[in-house]
Amino acid sequence: MSNKTILRLLYGGKSAEHDVSLQTALSVINALDFEKFEVLPVYITLEGKWIQGAKLSHAFTDVKELVFEENGINDVFPSQFFSTISEGEVVFPLLHGPNGEDGTVQGLLELLNVAYVGNGVAASAISMDKVFMKQIFAEYNLNQPNYQFFMKKDWQENFEKICRTVEQSLGFPCFVKPANLGSSVGISKCETIEELRDAFELAFEYDQKVIVEEGIVGREIEIAVLGNENPSCSVAGEIIPEKEFYDYQAKYEDGNTALIIPAEISEAVYEKLKEMAIKAFKAVGGNGLVRADFFVTKNDEVLINEINTMPGFTPFSMYPLLWKHSGIDYPQLIEKLVQLAVERHQEKQQIKHTMF
Repeated sequence: MSNKTILRLLYGGKSAEHDVSLQTALSVINALDFEKFEVLPVYITLEGKWIQGAKLSHAFTDVKELVFEENGINDVFPSQFFSTISEGEVVFPLLHGPNGEDGTVQGLLELLNVAYVGNGVAASAISMDKVFMKQIFAEYNLNQPNYQFFMKKDWQENFEKICRTVEQSLGFPCFVKPANLGSSVGISKCETIEELRDAFELAFEYDQKVIVEEGIVGREIEIAVLGNENPSCSVAGEIIPEKEFYDYQAKYEDGNTALIIPAEISEAVYEKLKEMAIKAFKAVGGNGLVRADFFVTKNDEVLINEINTMPGFTPFSMYPLLWKHSGIDYPQLIEKLVQLAVERHQEKQQIKHTMF
């Protein structure tokens, strides 16, 4: 009998971050030790269909190899597929954005009582919605930039009033973002009312709710969190984008953004970053992994921008690079995440579900 851990990878997904997920999956597969893991890939199409691939035994060179065609044989409904999961198996959701990182898949895995890597339903849902996330941060007195949020219907009915509200309460520059999306998709930096209008139109293509944040003059610093009840933090890293801000192309395509690891910051700032990152992680009920993003001003004021519950694992991604510089290389990191998933699942089996 094999001592390998069966690891099912979920990737792709019905999301604007579908391609990002493919890149993440490719990177993870290429880092796995096939002597330790029996790897089963599950590709989710843009239409939301689940396609089971053959067991993997080697690394890949191109994301195209991970895109399986619908053939009616390997097409599966999630409930049918996961009904075959064996004891001790672990699912690794490598999904970014809605329908994957937002608690939907996590809810399915909870119902099926399956061990899975990463954050649970509540943490995923809260952190996917930037408005909910920032409201939780406020409850925990985490210092953050000012923001406003608006619904699409309100925008359609009175966009001029909304523009005036943003100008008066936040000023320029400001950033307009879809509330429920990551990877800098649909984000715009605005310097004028005209740019603000265009930015709202773009953001509302991706979500029914849009958040507007004040522009902060400061360094972009990130830190990685790893663990369950007693999480630890990596070294801090700084992002110095070639463009005005760290957009989708800078993250995943051009590779021209400078990542300074470790960031050149004082020990006091580093300790503050760690304190706030762990506080944010616990505030949302985090498990497994989180990347926390901050601004550090010239006066060393630290403001938390957001946390990401499924940070990318691409060659340009901060999360694995931060841990690499902290002494945990990529294969070790994956094994630790799987171990954390198993530990959490085992602890949850001790929960009593009856009154007798």
